[in-house]
Amino acid sequence: MLTRTLLAAGLILAGISAIPAEASARGWHRTHPARTHINHRIARQQVRITHEVRQGDMNRSEARGLRKDLHGVRKQERAYAQANGNNGHLTRGQARDLNQQLNHTSHAIGH
Repeated sequence: MLTRTLLAAGLILAGISAIPAEASARGWHRTHPARTHINHRIARQQVRITHEVRQGDMNRSEARGLRKDLHGVRKQERAYAQANGNNGHLTRGQARDLNQQLNHTSHAIGH
């Protein structure tokens, strides 16, 4: 089961790293290192949540709340990247803010 979950996470990560040609032509960088790091952390935490539910260490309601938090972080990441002509980049402060949110979620997942 864990193997299937990790395979699914790998496919998600592969999809995240794909850049449409038109996006790079406009100056939009989906693969900026800070964004890639944030998105990989989100994907790994999604896998951890699924694993915790399957192991019985977390109930579905708790998992739903944590996934909602992760969705909020992803939305914030996109908003930061689009803000103020960042051209898809995150500033150090924005990356720090997102990482702090992910640290909080990671601690809530446990393990």
